[in-house]
Amino acid sequence: MKSIKEVKSLSGKRILLRLDLNVPIVNGKITDTTRIDKILPTLKFLIKENSKIIILSHIGRPKGKIVKKLSLKPICEDLENKLDQKVKLITKNISEINNEDFFKNDTDQIIMLENIRFYSEEEKNDPIFAKHLASLADIYVNDAFSCSHRAHASIHEIASLLPSYSGLQLDLEINALKRITSEIKKPITCIIGGSKISTKINVIKNLIPKFDNIIILGAMANNVIKYMGNNIGKSLQEDNSDLLIEEIFSLSKKKNCKIIYPEDVVVAKNFNGNPQIKELNEISLDEMILDIGPKTIEIVYDLIDKSNTILWNGPAGFFENDNFANGSIKIAEKIIKNNKSNKIYSVAGGGDTVSLLNNLNAINNFNFVSTAGGAFLEYLEGKELPGIKALN
Repeated sequence: MKSIKEVKSLSGKRILLRLDLNVPIVNGKITDTTRIDKILPTLKFLIKENSKIIILSHIGRPKGKIVKKLSLKPICEDLENKLDQKVKLITKNISEINNEDFFKNDTDQIIMLENIRFYSEEEKNDPIFAKHLASLADIYVNDAFSCSHRAHASIHEIASLLPSYSGLQLDLEINALKRITSEIKKPITCIIGGSKISTKINVIKNLIPKFDNIIILGAMANNVIKYMGNNIGKSLQEDNSDLLIEEIFSLSKKKNCKIIYPEDVVVAKNFNGNPQIKELNEISLDEMILDIGPKTIEIVYDLIDKSNTILWNGPAGFFENDNFANGSIKIAEKIIKNNKSNKIYSVAGGGDTVSLLNNLNAINNFNFVSTAGGAFLEYLEGKELPGIKALN
């Protein structure tokens, strides 16, 4: 995989730049600009190189239809403000566009084609659609790691039709993920949460042979606590998870990876109830587990101190309510503290984890924070991502 940074002469070249600008928009206003902010270095690099930039991106799932509220217009406006440069949105049907329609004025440097998922051919990985997209440019750049688990026309098929390169953000993402999967500085610990073990089982199984410790927290841990013979009251749990848990413990024993789960918890009668710290054998039938307790926080602290590398995917509890956010906040603070003193290399990812770190204004205090969601998890599962394979 070659990076666009390695190309020597980009002046005047038309760059078809695939980005993931799928940001939350409420009443026409962007509520979280993290994904936009992360790709600014690539845009600034191409601007400095005097390239002509054609941006491809999407918002939401319009399923091949034009949906006005899923227009990229608010993103164009946000980019204009951040780059202090005109970003022209092209709403004309892509099939009616040719490369002579762009950059008629010398001052034009960035254009954006309207939501690529307005076209059903995109998600079908249609070769004719990809060929037409390729005809618009000289070079293709994928800076959308978070879409690279999709075999879509603007991610996969197009890479075979133009000289193709990775963008600066995609380079950072791959390098960070290598540090937690193949180029590991041990000891390495994974802190993993979420609501269902079944959605993370393949990640856990792929990481066990490589990791020294896997700490299971969040609602996932409720199943483990119950499996170990404890009552979990009304806590969120997943049916038929015992076989998955057996599989995790069996594999971890063979591969000498420690599995850690909470030793004490914070409970309440409901999501808005009063928090109480309890031992695992003290949970009542009418209570639900909503956070980890102080003993468990100390165990996590100790493992972070003994680690050189940390992967965090999923909060420790129901962090949306301040009463049950303490565990997640304490973990974030401990990782940040060790990070600042260069004791660890830290990677965080997953929607809820990113949301928590945004709330704490702590995104920049980790070595790398991934906003890639599904692609992040599939890479951790050891799957080959179509977008990365195409670049290779």
